[in-house]
Formats: sequence, structure tokens, C-alpha cells
Amino acid sequence: MKFLIQVVKNASVDVNEKTVGKIGRGLLVLVGVCDSDTTETADKMIKKTANLRIFEDENGKTNLSVKDISGSMLVISQFTLYADCRKGNRPSFIKAGDPDHANALYEYITDEFERSYDIHVEKGIFGADMQVSLINDGPFTVMLDSAELQF
Repeated sequence: MKFLIQVVKNASVDVNEKTVGKIGRGLLVLVGVCDSDTTETADKMIKKTANLRIFEDENGKTNLSVKDISGSMLVISQFTLYADCRKGNRPSFIKAGDPDHANALYEYITDEFERSYDIHVEKGIFGADMQVSLINDGPFTVMLDSAELQF
């Protein structure tokens, strides 16, 4: 599982020229799922993301989490995080999860941020052609890959 996390001043997602999700200060999280991912993997990624200290405190140090600042999250499913560009010039997406499996985990992730961490979550529409707008604050962007993290 991969989460591309961006600290934002605001972010929104539109589908068919209609805004379906919008937040102020918080995190834009792009979520990539592969077939071997489970709810246990998701729980670890959710916990790590909710507790990441990537917001500045009163001294300008990154000591605060999205929870600490009462921030929101915009969570978008993003299968292209599993693009394989090693061969040729056209990315391969064979490592991306089956859509039914990925959608179930995506829904689980968005629900769990709210249920377990009391973080307000807005989201895109799984599988839709989405236009995502954001103002990246910093800019501050990090990638979490469950295959590389030590939990």
C-alpha cells in the first residue's frame, strides 16, 4: 500500500465539473492499493498517517499531526502510484490492485480515519475521472510505502 501525503492549505476534487470533496488546512492523501494489501496493512498506514508530525508548531518545528491541528483530510484513490516505468516508455499498472479489492480497502481507509482518529475526511469517487486541486503548503510531501515502513 502506498500513501502520497501532501500538507495542504486547501484541496478539492471535482468530478464532471462538480466538487465532490473539499477541505481547508490538512492533508491530501493519494492512496494506492495492491492485491496483497489487507485491512491490517491499512490499519498500520492509517495510524502512521494520522500521527505523522508534519505540521509546524509555534516555534516553526514539525511537531504536530493533522489531529493536533484539527485538520481535515482529502483522500483520493490513485492506482497510478503502482506504475512500473522500468521498461519502455509506457507505464505498466499490473501491480495495482484489482478494482473491487482496492475500492473495498479505500472505503475502509476513509471510514477508519474518521472512526478511529476522529479526523474529518472528504473523498473522491473511486474509478472516476477526477480533477484534484490543491495548495501544497511548504511544499511538504511524503511517500509512505507499507513495503518499506517498519511498524
